[in-house]
Amino acid sequence: MASAGHAAPAFLSLAAHPLRWRLLTALAGGDYRVRELTTLVEQPQNLVSYHLRLLREAGLVSTVRSSFDGRDSYYRVHLDRCADGLAAAGAALHPALQPEAVLPAGGAVLFACSGNSARSPIAEALLRHHSHGRVAVTSAGSRPKPHVHPAAVRLLRERFGIDIAGQRPRDLRSLTEHRFDYVITLCDKVREVCPEFPGPPRRAHWSVAEPIAADEQSFDRTLSEIEARIRYLLPVLAANQEEVSS
Repeated sequence: MASAGHAAPAFLSLAAHPLRWRLLTALAGGDYRVRELTTLVEQPQNLVSYHLRLLREAGLVSTVRSSFDGRDSYYRVHLDRCADGLAAAGAALHPALQPEAVLPAGGAVLFACSGNSARSPIAEALLRHHSHGRVAVTSAGSRPKPHVHPAAVRLLRERFGIDIAGQRPRDLRSLTEHRFDYVITLCDKVREVCPEFPGPPRRAHWSVAEPIAADEQSFDRTLSEIEARIRYLLPVLAANQEEVSS
């Protein structure tokens, strides 16, 4: 337990700034371009860019070049690093402050990418796995490929014991009459063409680079990134269900 009078942990000092906190909470819901963030927080771009730079230097956010328009970049938050910072802050205050795992107990989620052959089926499989089947989850693509990529099938089986060998990519247009609580796009191209769904569902965007077909390490990085995002999606889904039922 920290002694009285010690300075606040670095994460709290950084995140406590009102604008930086608004940027972090916005990015916690999905990846955004700078101009979209300026609209969300209603602040000028030069001020937003300044605070994003501070967050980037601290390793809490980073940028990725858009695969749809190379002139654009998406900002993303590193929730693992934020979690580490929050955990360290809690431990500095009192050792009993430890996070507890929360699982959703229902809901429907759609993951979408262009080909529905790697990123979105990986996300579908991992959410189903980590929610213990409590979430109705599916995936689809704007231009579905003939089959799920063998590297995605192999890595899911090796790392998680998940078998998606019999899964086939499906077309987003075949699902436009279905109701979802969440629609999450995993590539920049499909974000621009994703159709509307009844409800409407909550939407989020994860700007995940398409893994390189012949590069096993590329698939491994993609799997790790999506798995981290899935783990942090679970309490969000649980909180949304509690909000709806209350």
